[in-house]
Amino acid sequence: MTTRYDAHFELGDATWLNTAHQGALPTVAAEAARRAIAWKQKPFELTGERFKGVPEGLRAAVARLLNANEDEIVLANSASYGLHLIANAYPWRQGDEIIVMETDFPSDILPWLALEARYGVKVRRLKPQGRVLSPDELRAAVTPATRLFCTTLVHSFSGHAIDLDALGDVCQSAGVVFVVNASQALGARALDVTGHPVDAVTTVGFKWLCGPYGTGFCWMAPRLIDRLHRTHAYWLSMLTADDLAGELGELRVGPVERAADFDVFGTANFFNFTALREAIDLLLAIGLEAVEDHNQRLVQKLVESCTENGYRLISPSAATASRSSLVLLTDDDPAALARLKSRLDREGIFTAVRAGAVRLSPHLYNSTSQIDLVGDILNESRAS
Repeated sequence: MTTRYDAHFELGDATWLNTAHQGALPTVAAEAARRAIAWKQKPFELTGERFKGVPEGLRAAVARLLNANEDEIVLANSASYGLHLIANAYPWRQGDEIIVMETDFPSDILPWLALEARYGVKVRRLKPQGRVLSPDELRAAVTPATRLFCTTLVHSFSGHAIDLDALGDVCQSAGVVFVVNASQALGARALDVTGHPVDAVTTVGFKWLCGPYGTGFCWMAPRLIDRLHRTHAYWLSMLTADDLAGELGELRVGPVERAADFDVFGTANFFNFTALREAIDLLLAIGLEAVEDHNQRLVQKLVESCTENGYRLISPSAATASRSSLVLLTDDDPAALARLKSRLDREGIFTAVRAGAVRLSPHLYNSTSQIDLVGDILNESRAS
C-alpha cells in the first residue's frame, strides 16, 4: 500500500500531476512564508539574527540534502543562476570546447552559447541516438580541447535519466568539468554529491523540492571553486550589518574563498528562503528514499495504464535506473492525444504537453486513487 503524504499539502479536489513544472508548496512552508510576511509588516522584526539566520539555515538544509559541506553551497534563484555563474567565472581560453546535448532543455545550452563571441569558446551540441547522451557517445566526442560537459540529470522532454556515474567517469578520466542540472530529479530522489564523479549540481527549488518560485541553489566541488574567479562583490557575503556600526576602513575584494562568495544578491530572502528551508526539511523528515518509492509506485501504475491502453511511452517503460518521476505518453493520432488532454483538463487533472507528448509527473501529494482515475480516463479515451 502506498503511504499517503497529501496531509502535508492543501490541494483540495485538484489532481496536480505537473510537478515537473511546479511543485505544490507544503503547509509548513506556507506558514513560514506567512511568518516572514509578518516580519516585513513590522520591520523591527527583521532583526540582525534573522538577516543572518535565514541564509545560514537554508544553506545548512541544502548541505544536509546533498550530504555536502555548507561552504560548497551557492544560494540562488534558479538553476540557470548556477549555470551562468560557472559560465562567467570559469577561466576560459581561446579554443576551449564545451559539450552539451542538442535536445536538452534550453537553460542547459544558452549560458554556454553566450561565451562563443566573448572568449572564442566553441560549443558542440551533440544529438543523442537515444533520448539522452550515452557514455560512449560522450567519450567519442571528447577532444583535448574539451573543458566542460553540461547536461540534465532527468530529461524534461522525455523523462529519461542519464547514467550519472558513467558520464562522470568519462569526464573525470579526460579532465573535463562535469556540470549537472538536477531540477527534474532532486526532491524526487536522493542525490549524495560525495558519491558521484560530478563537479557541480545546480537546481531550482520550486519543482520536486516543493519550494517557492524564484528559488534554487548550486553545489560546487572545492576543486571547481578553486578555479573560478569572482563575478561580483556582494557586500553581505563579505560584511554584516554590524560592521556598518563602526569604521569600515578600506574596502578590499579578495580572492574567492567559498561558494557563498557567489551567492545571489538578497540572501536574507525572508519570503522565499524560509519557505524553501521548511520544504526541504519536510522532505528530509519523510526521507528521500521513501519519497522515491512512493513516486515510483505511482509511475508504475501510470506506465501499466499507458501500455494496456495502447499509448506510446516516450519515457522508460521498465523500472530501470533510467526511469524518473516523469511519464510522457503520445499517440500516432494527434487528435486522439488532444482529446485525452482535454478530458484530463475537464476532470481537474493537471498535466502538461511537452514535445508532442502528454507529461504526467506525480509526487508525494498524489494518491493511488488519483492515478486510478487517470487510468480510467486513458481507457475511456482509447475506447472512444
